[in-house]
Order: sequence, then C-alpha cells, then structure tokens
Amino acid sequence: MTAAPLPPLDPAFFDAAQTAKAWPFEEARKIVRRLEKTGKTEALFETGYGPSGLPHIGTFGEVARTTMVRTAFRLLTRDQVPTRLLCFSDDMDGMRKIPDNVPDRSFLEPHLHKPLTAVPNPFGGDYESFGHHNNAMLRRFLDTFGFNYEFASATEYYKSGKFDAALIRAAEKYDQIMGVMLPTLGAERQATYSPFLPISPKSGRVLYVPMKNVDPKAGTITFDDEDGTETTLPVTGGHCKLQWKPDFGMRWYALGVDFEMFGKDHQTNQHVYDAICAILGGNPPEHYVYELFLDEIGQKISKSKGNGLTIDEWLTYASPESLALYMFQKPRVAKRLYFDVIPRAVDDYYAHVAAYSGQDAGAALENPAFHIHLSKVPVLDMPVTFGLLLNLASAANAHEKSILWNYISRRLPGETPATNPELDRLAGYAVRYFNDEVKSKKVFRAPTDKERAALQDLHDQLAGKEALDAKELQDIVYAVGNAHSFDPLRDWFGAIYGVLLGADQGPRFGSFIALYGVNETRKLIEDALAGKLVKAA
Repeated sequence: MTAAPLPPLDPAFFDAAQTAKAWPFEEARKIVRRLEKTGKTEALFETGYGPSGLPHIGTFGEVARTTMVRTAFRLLTRDQVPTRLLCFSDDMDGMRKIPDNVPDRSFLEPHLHKPLTAVPNPFGGDYESFGHHNNAMLRRFLDTFGFNYEFASATEYYKSGKFDAALIRAAEKYDQIMGVMLPTLGAERQATYSPFLPISPKSGRVLYVPMKNVDPKAGTITFDDEDGTETTLPVTGGHCKLQWKPDFGMRWYALGVDFEMFGKDHQTNQHVYDAICAILGGNPPEHYVYELFLDEIGQKISKSKGNGLTIDEWLTYASPESLALYMFQKPRVAKRLYFDVIPRAVDDYYAHVAAYSGQDAGAALENPAFHIHLSKVPVLDMPVTFGLLLNLASAANAHEKSILWNYISRRLPGETPATNPELDRLAGYAVRYFNDEVKSKKVFRAPTDKERAALQDLHDQLAGKEALDAKELQDIVYAVGNAHSFDPLRDWFGAIYGVLLGADQGPRFGSFIALYGVNETRKLIEDALAGKLVKAA
C-alpha cells in the first residue's frame, strides 16, 4: 500500500532534508539518484522473511530501519513520489528441519522438505498450513507496531504467475546463471547444482536435483524424480522455485525493487544477487548492509542458540520506541543485545523526545525521535528517568508499581497514573525489570572504614534537609565525598551504589534522595551501616 501523506510539516523540514546527515537520509539519497536515472515514478522498498520460525527481533529491526529510509526518501522528494514497502515471505521454501517450538515433532516428520505452505499446521486452528500460520504471525507482529506495508507470499507469487515471465527469462539465461553460481560452490555441490528446484509431482517435496534439460522455448525443465522417473515440468505456475540466491536476484528483477537491506551474513553473496538480477535484465537495487547483534559475551546472536534478547523479552521491560532507538543507532556497528542495554535505551529515547520540541528543522532531522516516530514525535513529560525508577524499586523493594507511585506522587505533586500515563507505563516496566533482572543479581557489600565514616557524615548532613531540591541534595553528596578525600570522586559514588543499592552504578544520587525521601535515605544508610542490607541479601 502507498503510505498515507506525511503530517503537516514546516517547509523548512523539506529544505533541511536535502543536507541532513542522519544515515536514513544518506541511503534515501541513493534511491533518489537511482530513480532520476531509471525514470521510475514509484519507489519500491522490500524486506524478506523466512517463515520457518516466528518473527524475531531482527525482523523488527529490518522493517523499522527500512521504514526510516522510506520516510527520509519521502522528505527528500517532498512526498511527491509514491512509495511502497513489500514484506516478502519465502514461504515456498522446503522445510529442511522441524522447528523446536512445535507441539508434536512426529506430526511434521512426514512433511520434511515440502514447501512450508504445503506442510500441515501443527498448531491447529484455521490456518491452511504451517507457512500460512507463520505468515499470519508475521502480519500480526508487524501490525502491532503500526508498520505501513504490503504482505507478499512467495507461494502466491509463484503459483499465480506473477513470476512466470522472470522464470522463463531465467530458463533463457540458465547457462549465464550457472556461470555465476558454480564458482561459489564446492566440487561436489557443482555436480548436482541447479538454480531451479522442482516440486516433485509425486511426493510434493522440493527437490535439489541436477537438470537433464532446460528448454527455454517450451519453458520446461527435465530431471529425475525421487523414484528415478524422468520428469518434465513447466518452470511457471508454481511447479518449481529458484534456489535462494538466484531467487533474490530474480525477485529484484521481477518486481523492480529499488531498496533492500540485509545483514552482514548476506554481504558475501551480494555480488551474486546483483549479478543474477543484471543477467535477467534488471537493475540491482540499492543495498544497506547492517551489522549483526551480539550477546553479552560478544557472540553472534542465534535463534538456535537462544542467546541474546528476544523481541518479547525487550517489550516486557521497555517500550517499542526504545527498541526502535536501539535499531536506529549505528546500524553498521556490531552491538551487544542483552538485558543491560535496556535502561540506557529507554532513558536515551525520552531524552531525544524531550529535546525535539526545542529544535529547528535541521537539528530535528538528526534527532532519532524524528525517525522513530516518522515525524509524528509526541510531547511527553517524564520527570524521572528509568534508571532512577529502577533504583527506587530497589530501595523500596517494590513488587508492584503502586509502591513506586507512593513515592512519586508524594515528591511530585500532581503526578498520578491518570495525569501521566506514560510515566505509569514506565513505572510498570521498571518494576518488572527490577524483579526479573536486577533483584537476584544485587550484591550488597559492607563499607570500608573510610566509606563508613563518609556515609555516617552524609546521614548527619541530610538531617532536616527535607525541603531541598535534587540539585541541592546532590551538592551535599559531592561535598561529603570531597571532605573525605575520595579521589577520584567516582569512588565515592561507587561506594554509595555498592553499599546502599547493591549495584555497580546508579542515578544522580541527589535525584534519588529527592524522590525516595531524605528521611528514607537516612534510614537506608542506617540499615547499611548496621549490616542489615548485607544480611537481608
């Protein structure tokens, strides 16, 4: 579907877009130049999805980032060039192995190597096949985030004839395609390779067999079926499909794709995709290769390993917007994706949103909030940070967000779940994150003699200071650290976090005192000095 018109924007935004440096604009300029050369009057963006499993965090990232480039393109062209985003499901691929998450593996075993849309649905319900079920999960997934896209099924495109002309063309260019593919394969694979994968009319399986004959005039391929019977099938009408590398190039040619991004694991094959698209007579699209995510110890995230964060885990503890920010930032840098990155992403997101309203058009287009919200940046009032709420949850041992609101409403008059639903949402995330990911990892320690003296001094200095604001309280914290000769001063704050909060790091402690309460903080120090926090942990 063509995107809805952009919301009303100051003309300065369209002018500023011409020189904007944010990476979506850099990519969008390539597409502008491409259309100027080709004369196309519409820009087609594409993302791919392998429906052998459920959508995951990489699926979100690819569609979100492509959407950001699409929006940048629309600004560069003053929203005068129609655009489409096609989310393509490779659901005609054969099921090579049985996924781990199905309820009954034996149910699927007879259907190995059949196209995913010919495999019965192991989950029951009204879906026609396993592929149809997973496609529905993809669409539900994308719809949840409000993406503007068109869904495309490989099975439907192959069977309906949408790829027929391109497949006939592939038969005509068979030798040239083989000339590209064979040098990329080992000797054993070369002996049996064919870009065409026939669907056995007897077993229904996708066959990886050599071709005995390819007749471009008749539009047929001849091969030996699984039982040794010589069989001839048309290349059209869904009787066969292409191997995945040739399929990439064929799809670009058949659909006229202008932009597609993919992970670094595809980069070594990019020249193959491009070459096959060009052999068929197409113009390979603009590409953007992004880095893959790493887990906590720096290993590549893998669905089979189950390392790193899942999309559901992120959305349990933080908003989709914070995840979109993580996707926006430095796509070409390998980043670690694990629980500890969430708090920073959340607070950075709100900081960008807060800054947006005061920025001119040029600065606004460099602000990630513009790209996350596709120019419709909300106005949010966030008087406290996620990090501060996490430490409040720790000090208050909060098991539900109402406990946090007892402190928030007392320290910030007028703030309630009803008046600030965004803060209420954040409080809910903070409680879940604390209880699931922080509480069990907290390690309180006893203070050294020097730290004990300084903490006792801080306790005494805070007496009667209930009326001070966060900055004034922070000044007291600094003064105590300096008075007790902490050099560097961060050692003093490390002592505060380790002794009082059981953490390696924390928020501005003056802000924490202001929110938690002066008397409550003094009691926290008393408990720490008495050894109660270590004992309780």
